[in-house]
Amino acid sequence: MTTHSEPLGNRNLSPNAWLLHRARKNAPKFHFGPETTDVEAWRDEALAAVLATLGEEPPACEPNPVLLGEIELDGFIQQRWMMDVEEGLSTIVAVNRPLGGDDGAAWPPILCWHGHDMQGKEPVMGNRSTPQLRSYADDEGFYYGAAMARAGFVTVGVDWMGHGDFDEQRKWRISSPQKGVDMDWCDTYYLNATILGMTPLGINVAHGKRVLDFVTTLPYVAAGPIGVMGASGGGTMSLWSALADPRIVATEIICYSDTFPDFGFRDSNYCGSQITPGLFALADVSDLQGLLFPRALMIDIGFFDDCFMLESAGPCADRVEEIYLRAGASDKFRRQIFAGGHIWRDEQSADFFREHLR
Repeated sequence: MTTHSEPLGNRNLSPNAWLLHRARKNAPKFHFGPETTDVEAWRDEALAAVLATLGEEPPACEPNPVLLGEIELDGFIQQRWMMDVEEGLSTIVAVNRPLGGDDGAAWPPILCWHGHDMQGKEPVMGNRSTPQLRSYADDEGFYYGAAMARAGFVTVGVDWMGHGDFDEQRKWRISSPQKGVDMDWCDTYYLNATILGMTPLGINVAHGKRVLDFVTTLPYVAAGPIGVMGASGGGTMSLWSALADPRIVATEIICYSDTFPDFGFRDSNYCGSQITPGLFALADVSDLQGLLFPRALMIDIGFFDDCFMLESAGPCADRVEEIYLRAGASDKFRRQIFAGGHIWRDEQSADFFREHLR
């Protein structure tokens, strides 16, 4: 019998604990640090590598847009359009614009991406038709698509795979083999997409770009700079939309600042729609956000956020600010820490976008 110098109970039998240990020691290839001397070269090389992890982009198609209707809501007008985002797949886009304006008036656009919530774009864009939607908007504060339209912008919302109109559990989605099963479709999409050489994140980013292509043809959308904002999983989508689309010049990331070892490996606070194969071998969240320089970036951190917690969100924002400082773009970086949790606070957003969408 083999003798042991330490108790066998000290050995680890948890694969997840082993993965967390590896994550803590992981040094991403493009992690920004003191040894990074040429900041622009770092950005260009890292951005190309990061975008490649999105996988194959679904082929583009004609949008074939159809206006479903228009209605005046609380301080803005909303149109709903159905359009194709790829062959065999359509989506419904909500577009808000301010009340008033002369004939030919146009306002700067902000993409308002929803987070990981089955209601999708609805509360974000001002749908208050049910108690659940009203509670979500009022209690969670995720109504920025409505608020920013009242503030003088065109705002755009669409659903990501598995959410809102793309919720596979809807009763009329009779083709779903998992109909009635309580599950997170994001992880199933990740499995199905990756064996086809794609990723859900890459597919959603492509859909967002095609929605933007269409929306910029509407007569009330001003030509020029474009903004994007989103909370939580919508912060993930805002980050990646901006990384993949240089038309976006100003980005507000709400409650999505952290490190992969902390919110991912430790807390399992992500899903298959928010990551790509090999991503953390290349970069951490702070590196990804820093790749946006010299474009304008505002980071929102909830002091009491229990999803992306202050002890790791703050240092993440510190590293992003350092990247902007060393790139000579510190005037384009803004941080907002507010007295709230995992929510959006209507405090600096309108001023931020007015400054940069001129």
